[in-house]
Formats: sequence, C-alpha cells, structure tokens
Amino acid sequence: MREFIQLFGQLLAPSYRRFYRALDNPQATQELVQREICDRLIQSEYGKSLNIRSVADWQHVPIVDYDNIRHWILGEQNSQRQRIPLTPEPILFYEKTSGSSGAVKWIPYTRSLRKSFNQMFCVWAYDLIQNGPKFSTGKLYACISPQFGSLDSESNHPLSLQNDLDYLDNGLRWFLRPWLVMPEKLKSLQNYQQFKHLLSLALLQAEQLEIISIWSPSFLQTHLKYIQEYQELLSKELQKKISNERLQLLAEPQIPWQQLWSNLKLISCWDAANSGDGAKGLQLQFPNVFVQGKGLLATEAPMTIPLIGANGYVPVLDEVFFEFEDDQGCFYQLHELNIGQTYTIILSQKGGLYRYRIGDRIRVSGIYHHTPCLEFLGRNEAISDLVGEKLQESFVCDILAQLNIPETCFKSLVPVANPPHYILLLDQVVENPQILAKQLDIALSQSIQYQRARLLDQLAPPQVFISPKIPELLALYRVRSGSIWGGVKYPILGTYPINADLFDQLTDYLQTSC
Repeated sequence: MREFIQLFGQLLAPSYRRFYRALDNPQATQELVQREICDRLIQSEYGKSLNIRSVADWQHVPIVDYDNIRHWILGEQNSQRQRIPLTPEPILFYEKTSGSSGAVKWIPYTRSLRKSFNQMFCVWAYDLIQNGPKFSTGKLYACISPQFGSLDSESNHPLSLQNDLDYLDNGLRWFLRPWLVMPEKLKSLQNYQQFKHLLSLALLQAEQLEIISIWSPSFLQTHLKYIQEYQELLSKELQKKISNERLQLLAEPQIPWQQLWSNLKLISCWDAANSGDGAKGLQLQFPNVFVQGKGLLATEAPMTIPLIGANGYVPVLDEVFFEFEDDQGCFYQLHELNIGQTYTIILSQKGGLYRYRIGDRIRVSGIYHHTPCLEFLGRNEAISDLVGEKLQESFVCDILAQLNIPETCFKSLVPVANPPHYILLLDQVVENPQILAKQLDIALSQSIQYQRARLLDQLAPPQVFISPKIPELLALYRVRSGSIWGGVKYPILGTYPINADLFDQLTDYLQTSC
C-alpha cells in the first residue's frame, strides 16, 4: 500500500511543481490570475453593468460583502439558480457558509472554483506524502455533515456538500473513495444522534485509520465524548466486528484513544484563533499524531495551504487574486506585504466573487520562496457592545489568556441581552465557576468602558458555564438554524446577544446535569 500511496503522490506532482514555481514570483503569478478572473468578470452581466472592459478598469470594481451581492446570487425569489449574473459559467451547486456570526449565506460553485479547491488539495496531499508522516494504509475519514432531507427540488442538486472530498473533481473523488471511512445508511438518517452513533461505529471499526480530516476540532471531540459515554452500548454492537483487544480498550474507564487508533498519523483541522485550544486538546489526546492546521480555508475560496517546509501557511496565489487592507485603509497586493504587519483580506475568485471582503484578518509570519506566509488571526473588527462597553476580540483573547484555565479546550465569551451581561462558556476547568466569574469581572474591568458600565449597573456580573456538552449544544443549535455541523465556528467573542432559547437550553442543561 505504501507503494500505491507513492504512486498517488506522483500523480499529484505536476500540480505541486506548478505551485512551487508560482511561489518564486508572486507578483507575476497574481497578475495572471487577476487577468483570468477579470476576463470572466467582463463576460458576466455584473461586469457589463460596471462597464468593466479590461484589467485597467479593476479599481472601478466595488469592494463588496455578501449583503451587497446577495440579490446577484439568489435573485428576487431568493432561490438558487443554475446561472447567475456574476459569472458566465453555469452553477454546479450552492454551498452554505457557517461563519461565526450573521445569517447563513449561499455561495455559488462553478467548475472553475471547484478546480481551485482541487489544486489546493493536490498541493497539500503531495506535500504530506513527500514530507509528512509515512502513510502505509491510506485509510481516511473526511468530515461528513449530513443534510437531512435537504434537496433543491428545482435543480435536483444537493444544497450542501456532504463531505470534504465533494470539493474535489470527480476523478480525485473516485480515486480516493476506496480509502474512505464512511458510516452506513447515511442517506436514511433522521437526526444527529443517529449520525453520531453510526459515525462512532464506523470509526471504531476502522482499525487501520491513518488520517482524520475535519474542520472544527470540537467535531471530533464531540464524537470521542459520545464513544466514552456510550462505550458499553457500542461494545455490544461491535461484538465479532472488531478484535477482542480493541473491545478491551473500548471498555476501559478512560479510553486510550492513541492505542485505539494506533495507526493514526494525521489529524487535519482548524488550529488558529478560537480553534487553537481545541487543536491543542487533540494533540494531548493523540500525542504521537501530527495535528496540522488547515490554514485559511473558507466556503468562498481556498486561501492558504499548510506546507511543512514553510512552517506556515502559503497563499493559494495561482488560483485566487488577493488584495489586502491595513488599519489605515491603504491597499496592497501580495508581493507588497511586510513581515509582522496585519491586514484584512479582499479576495477575487473564479466562481463569481470579485473584490469580496471576507472579513478575515491575517499577519504576515514570514517569507517562503519569495511569497509571504499568512497567519490567520480572526475575524476583522469583532466587537461586542451591549451598553457601550465595546469589548474587542483581541482584548478578550488577552483577558482569557490571563485566567487560570489551561485545561480548557473550548472557550467563548457571549453577550446576553436581558439583563445585559456576559457568560463565559467553557468545556472543562478545575476552578470553581463562581470564583472564575469574579476573576473574569475583575480582568474585564481593565477596559475603562466595561468598568464604567459595571459601576453604573448597566452590566450585571458575568457568569461562567462549564460543561463538556456545551460545544455540541451550540453546534446543534446552529445546525437547526441552517449551518453545517462539521463546519460550525465558535467565536472567542460573540458579537451578537445569545438567542434567548439557546440561553435557556444551556441553563436548563447545566441545572439538570449538576
């Protein structure tokens, strides 16, 4: 099988070599991509409406966010269409975003956009095969987030992708399918409890599992907790399906995860911003596994790739055109960035998004083959302001780092509207929650605006909620609102007050579980 994996790597080599050549001349590469994307814009109804005739008119293309172009994507009837005014290419499908705030957005996918994701995957996979762990079985679990009964009746396309590999072209999906670990009866599932159960069974039977590719680290943590909680039931169902040795491991009071999947070599997941703690938690549970960050990868476009030799994340500069804005409102192209400086990303891709403000903030961490490496810092201008306290995400990150909670893998500070106050959501912590809430109040009072709001009784004291179930409860609430479970993001600072029903659910669960 190792030889077969090496052969697969050779099939990916041309994409990798092209990408490496692009890294040596980022300015010329970006100019080519910009011209290609501009040619598509010129052919589109949107480009004609802007009177764009050549790349020389690029500055006349407005910088937009999703709300600015929603009607261009969905139309007046708010229904997905096979052709839209933003691109001359037909739409293959629409994918839902599941960002940390705001309503669900539908992103149109063309063949060219999917090819961009395909190119990113080829470069990433080749780098891992050549420079990463020595894979020998190839067994892979790629994140699955089923959409129960969700079909577009008009086009008969699924409204949302089912797993990571659906971002790839048909040829690559066909090649990888024999190596996939898949739950049984996926299309007949009725709820997420069934999904958790069947996925847990599939993972437990995958003794040769080598690679886990997920989005949020909490998605895997949820299933590990499920296996631990229902180990007896799962063991009964797996009699004669897995070895006695594995059944014994599954029966231990604290399941030794590393021993259970002794062949596991790679976990690919988000590891930046608020996913950092979750990724570190997985590394503690799987100390001999390479836990690799996914880089900056959004529904709208692939933006960066983790390369082992770069020790960082390099931009997908041969598929996406990047522009960057600094805090003073000045704009830069990729080759003009400075190490150590922070910027927000404006991207143009091959699926119909032009000069799109995606809202992600990055820092230039270094240079690799003449190309800047981009470290994801979080969402731009994440501010919570209930009564004028104006808490900023960077400040909250520093405050939470000061608290004595090293054992937590999940933390999120969320505003509550009635009465106005904040709750700190944690999955686990040794400290008493009442003591921790007082420490949090004192620490947040380092902000003059927060301190004033507390002294004037505009803000009630903060609360601390602690339960390993919290990430799952938040995720399932978001799923019911239309998000994709495996891709739910958890902000370190919520910028909108928590929904009253969700707050009641959390409160009721914590009261009944005590």
